[in-house]
Amino acid sequence: MIIDVGEQMLKTLGYKVLLARGGKGAIELCNEKRDNIDMVLLDMIMPDMRGGETYDRMKEINPDIKVLLLSGYSIDGQTTEILKRGCDGFIQKPFDM
Repeated sequence: MIIDVGEQMLKTLGYKVLLARGGKGAIELCNEKRDNIDMVLLDMIMPDMRGGETYDRMKEINPDIKVLLLSGYSIDGQTTEILKRGCDGFIQKPFDM
């Protein structure tokens, strides 16, 4: 339900949204639509693959991809490591428009 609400919020703001419901789906979308993706909103905790692994695989596909990391956990730990690897930013959940 949360991903659907997020999709509707972004569409209301005028963004075109490509939706993946897990890490593997995100990798597939990245492969298929690599030239049509301006930014990825990537959650740390997802079905079938964690955010860090998904991030690394996306960067292999497109080293210039922009990624904004989302997490309900603190910025310490794994989130900080992903940011050090070149992730473009971090938003702490919960957040609003």
